[in-house]
Amino acid sequence: MSLSTTVYNTIFKRNSVYVATVFTAAFAFGISFDTGVQSFWDKWNQGKQWKDIRHKYMQSAEDPEE
Repeated sequence: MSLSTTVYNTIFKRNSVYVATVFTAAFAFGISFDTGVQSFWDKWNQGKQWKDIRHKYMQSAEDPEE
């Protein structure tokens, strides 16, 4: 019972704190979800993305053409 009372008094009692908590949690979830999906996508498609094969098609500035 003490945990629920503490959570109520800290978060839910005042509307401004509740709204700020909801927005902060939504922002943190959005950032972490985006990071996780991006990491999964990079591992799943490793070797097929432009950042992985760019060196095959781009010439470096050091190599002269002629």
